[in-house]
Amino acid sequence: MATYRDVGIVLRTHKLGETDRIVTMLTRGRGEIRAVAKGVRRTKSKFGARLEPGMIVDLQCYEGRSLDTVTQAEIIAPYGERLTRDYSAFTAATAMLETAERLIEEREAVPQQFNLLAGGLASLAHREHDPGLVLDSYLVRAVAIAGWAPSFVDCAGCGATGPHRAFNLASGGAVCYSCRTPGSSAPHPETFLLLAALLTGDWDTADASSPGARKEASGLVAAYVQWHLERGVRSLRLVDRAPSSLERTR
Repeated sequence: MATYRDVGIVLRTHKLGETDRIVTMLTRGRGEIRAVAKGVRRTKSKFGARLEPGMIVDLQCYEGRSLDTVTQAEIIAPYGERLTRDYSAFTAATAMLETAERLIEEREAVPQQFNLLAGGLASLAHREHDPGLVLDSYLVRAVAIAGWAPSFVDCAGCGATGPHRAFNLASGGAVCYSCRTPGSSAPHPETFLLLAALLTGDWDTADASSPGARKEASGLVAAYVQWHLERGVRSLRLVDRAPSSLERTR
């Protein structure tokens, strides 16, 4: 069997037998992989703590028919450990990891998705911005990379120059008066500005946004992502939108 090395972000783990785990990871070069980590649930395991959700690791594995096997794992970034210290950041990270797993095909390398998730986890771990903003920015960028880029300024239907006042999930975001269909919503103009900032990485605008705009934007982002995934992201229901420790100390 072939042996390979790659860098991976641990997305999820679940138990296998009495001492092993199956680890689902997003890797830079191979996309999503599922591998058995043998003996990691033993107290004397050499790398059990390295293969927890949110950790970025340098992996060595060998290929199997259905599951690969982890033979070595070295920590590159211990984000999983850091994120557990802030509940808002932890719940945001959990939703990001679940979304990444839903978006990526097994064995399909998408370096942009890997880099986006790694950057989002780093931002959460280092408390650079409000966790809710980091999550929403990750979500809109992730679906854009997957081919469902939303428009928050010009009309998603006809391309008419914006800004516009209506938002429609099926159409792909902002819509003009002519393209507006039943079921469209009318977000506040500040919400559209925030959504556009989250998509483009304009953090000055995002950080200066009001609580009302953030709440409305997060609802639209969650609806947009789940519309295109065609199923719910369970972790989004658990996201703590209360001020993080970073925001409370400002």
